[in-house]
Amino acid sequence: MASQDHHTHDHHHDDHDHAHDEKTSSWVGPDGKVYHSHDGLAPHSHEPIYSPGFFSRRAQPILTRDFNERAFTVGIGGPVGTGKTALMLSLCKFLRDKYSLAAVTNDIFTKEDAEFLIKHGALPEERIRAVETGGCPHAAIREDISINLGPLEELSNLFKADLLLCESGGDNLAANFSRELADYIIYIIDVSAGDKIPRKGGPGITQADLLVINKTDLAQAVGADLAVMERDALRMRDGGPFVFAQVKHGLGIEEIVNHILQGWEVATGKKRQ
Repeated sequence: MASQDHHTHDHHHDDHDHAHDEKTSSWVGPDGKVYHSHDGLAPHSHEPIYSPGFFSRRAQPILTRDFNERAFTVGIGGPVGTGKTALMLSLCKFLRDKYSLAAVTNDIFTKEDAEFLIKHGALPEERIRAVETGGCPHAAIREDISINLGPLEELSNLFKADLLLCESGGDNLAANFSRELADYIIYIIDVSAGDKIPRKGGPGITQADLLVINKTDLAQAVGADLAVMERDALRMRDGGPFVFAQVKHGLGIEEIVNHILQGWEVATGKKRQ
């Protein structure tokens, strides 16, 4: 069965008992997996992905979740520069008057995304927290989510939140959220990377609850065919929902919000305001 867990990076941040030359870029660990280290990160392995993934077989939201402990959490992921933080800002502006919101951003070594939200008045500063992952961002949204769970639970209780937004640091097409962390997963790509991106697949593209294809206004400038992206998104996502958007111009935001609130209603039993 092709589940979300079978299609993501398997990071191991424990000490490993292995002997190898310092110049060796990779080695086989005692568990038989091939490990490597780069950019000062702890040794880790990457689990092979055997297919692009299937929307119909994605991991489902956890039905036993206690939303009094941590409010309904929306995870926003995608490659670098696709518009994750801009989407966070737009969602905050759209929802903040009717719902109690809080947000957590992930960056590798800075708090820049949180500072952007604060600078643009997305929410009161005390409702925004920054997490520095210190390594591959997907490790903090899948393998060891504790670095995000702490601030999300604290914000949820402090402000009796209806919705929490959690932005991953920019990452690759295989990066996706753990269902222990995100009740609703949005993956955002943009047309400037080319119209081939949807058909490349990976759990972000195929298994997110909602795919957002951003910056459609740049399609002509970069030679991207939106009809091709629509065709491939429909095929790769097995009919799962996707939205064309121009987040900075507010286009597509209401549709994205409707998808989020529909998931929120189903999970919590509450009705939108």
